[in-house]
Amino acid sequence: MRITPVQTPSHETVLRVHDAEIGLTGFIAVHSTHLGPAAGGLRMRPYASEDAALTDALRLSRGMTYKNAAAGLPLGGGKAVIMGDAAQKTPAQLLSFACAVQSLNGRYWTAEDMGMSPADMELMTQETKYVAGLPNGSHASGDPSPITARGIFNSIKTTTRHRFGNDDLTGRTVSVQGLGHVGGYLCQYLHDAGAKLILADLDQNRVQEMRKKLGADVATADGILTANADIFAPCAIGAILNEESIAALNVAAVCGGANNQLATPEDGDRLHARSVLYAPDFVANAGGIINVATEILEIDNRTAYVDEKLATLDVTLDAMLTRAKQMNCSPDAVATSIVDEMLASKAA
Repeated sequence: MRITPVQTPSHETVLRVHDAEIGLTGFIAVHSTHLGPAAGGLRMRPYASEDAALTDALRLSRGMTYKNAAAGLPLGGGKAVIMGDAAQKTPAQLLSFACAVQSLNGRYWTAEDMGMSPADMELMTQETKYVAGLPNGSHASGDPSPITARGIFNSIKTTTRHRFGNDDLTGRTVSVQGLGHVGGYLCQYLHDAGAKLILADLDQNRVQEMRKKLGADVATADGILTANADIFAPCAIGAILNEESIAALNVAAVCGGANNQLATPEDGDRLHARSVLYAPDFVANAGGIINVATEILEIDNRTAYVDEKLATLDVTLDAMLTRAKQMNCSPDAVATSIVDEMLASKAA
């Protein structure tokens, strides 16, 4: 295995991890350790190129810096990606990548993300102690998806109150893109709260399963972006909100679980110009890392800690949306500026 530094001025450390014999190519990106050791999940996807994988790692790790700061966690931002089909990943690949994580000596903690499972995280502990989201152990936090979904659901209620005057979801239509672990749990929360659902996912078997279970309507992968709904909840890949898709939206608000939903910072302004209220994704979807943090920080009462942090996150989002309304600007701009101030004061 070869671990090669990648020079980039925006990040503290970026490593290319490569082992041709076992078909492993990936990246570890440490964006910031100003608030503490960088933390963020490991995902595996069939990226089109190394450049695409590196770009994703850089964007996601920066997002983790902002997410951890917004959640009030003593953690910095990092992320790791492996190129390939997650259905074909091998123990050798995971163990080799774990060695690369270990080489950073605790400056980066990894955890479960797209294409990974708690069992995969447990396997990686054979080569590194800097892994969380484990299924077993004294502070094991397990699958973060249910907590991530719970945090998004809370954020949807807060966003609904700001956009419609109350947080009652009864009869509200929510279009959900992505029915993986997080999206699936979120749909159940929304259904139980009386919301009407429009669902989309590339896995049509999953779509039909959820349709029957929740009595939902369905849309195509492209059609979900133009579906007529009150709220759009993106829970799949990032960068889906761009100049073209924003112009086609038929919703009053956007609040979901996908990371880096805005393709560019200007897209926050585009949403604001269309009077579409946007809940910054790094605030709305922070529940998962809060759950993982209990393991990294060795919190004894995980339930109480998670409950407290999720409640505080609701207050934070409420304050951000309130300030954005007062300033007549994008909530993303407000949220980003608040975290930038936090990071600058810590770095000084």
